[in-house]
Amino acid sequence: MQLRYSFRLYPTGPQRTALAQAFGCARVVYNDALRARETARAAGEAFPGIGDLSKLLITEAKLTEERAWLGGVSAVVLQQSLRDLDTAYRNFFDGLKGKRPRMGAPRFKSRKDNRQAVRFTANARWKITPGGDLSLPKIGDVRIKWSRNLPSVPSTVTVVKDAAGRYFASFVVKTEPDETLPETDAVVGIDLGLTHFAILSDGTKIESPRFLRRAEKKLKREQRCLSRKAKGSKNRDKARIRVARAHARVADARREFHHQLSTRIIRDNQAIAVEDLAVKGLARTHMAKSVHDAGWSGFLVMLEYKAARYGRGFHRIGRFEPTSQVCCNCGTMDGPKPLDTRVWQCRGCGWWLDRDINAAVNVAKAAGLAVSACRARVRPGPVPAQREEAGTHRDGQTTVVGIPAH
Repeated sequence: MQLRYSFRLYPTGPQRTALAQAFGCARVVYNDALRARETARAAGEAFPGIGDLSKLLITEAKLTEERAWLGGVSAVVLQQSLRDLDTAYRNFFDGLKGKRPRMGAPRFKSRKDNRQAVRFTANARWKITPGGDLSLPKIGDVRIKWSRNLPSVPSTVTVVKDAAGRYFASFVVKTEPDETLPETDAVVGIDLGLTHFAILSDGTKIESPRFLRRAEKKLKREQRCLSRKAKGSKNRDKARIRVARAHARVADARREFHHQLSTRIIRDNQAIAVEDLAVKGLARTHMAKSVHDAGWSGFLVMLEYKAARYGRGFHRIGRFEPTSQVCCNCGTMDGPKPLDTRVWQCRGCGWWLDRDINAAVNVAKAAGLAVSACRARVRPGPVPAQREEAGTHRDGQTTVVGIPAH
């Protein structure tokens, strides 16, 4: 499978200028190609192909006075911009046909977009220098911070500038087939929540870090400073970057937490079962901020691709499975319960059940995993009285006295 590895870049002043030029040229070619296709659609003509667009908007455009500056960047960057537009149209039409989730039609890019990116393929002849720098055509050797080794030779590299003004190099690599982890007998079901981020069927509860809630005070202060700056001023731009950096720190901490937890679960369990949550629906309720703060979707994506990479089983059950309404011990359906009910007693077997652990056990059982229900039990239910009464002789020996039945 293909994976992306991202590393921080530290370009110099001239290199930042060259990257800004590359971002701008790629954006202009993308917008020109989008305009050409929309013009053809309005005229009832067929969409021009990538070859025609490349000849018209890159090769011939460089010979004109208005677009002569396109020759200042690598041609591969401009070609990849056309491929990005073609991919956007393909995804849009596949969504209309039901082959994938629906998405909007391609839109024009703006120089004020928070994220700018250009992609270099092997044809661009980029390389990693012996000194560990990233050599990019017409940009130079950019210093890069290597936090780990790449598992294989990358095929492409994408240079990204985020809203906080940070630069990253994103490499696409193919994983090796010998990365499968040793098999284990442990399996686990996971129930995601807000008070506890994840509850496992073995009884483990992982507290929710609430990164956004913890940083909310500082975010409000930076946002308030931004709102007081005059539009178009340099001070407003500086304040905007401070807000973006504060949000980036929250996002980075959340992503790191997701990576560590998902890796631990994948390493310790042979099969993992989760519930297919309706995150978009929950994000429209009064719990929207907490739902976005938890980042359930990103965590499940990590679990899924890491399970595929390391040879683990990954199962999703339907979102309408009544995991919180069924006793995991006897299977009695007790019906829906309000959210403030965290412990409940089963009417069938009398067990007192922890709501979250019971749901996690039911998630695993619904996926066909064999898990024990003992962890969901909070305390034993009422036990019928014995028909015998225990007593003690004067010498300390225990005796049992029968009680006649009525």
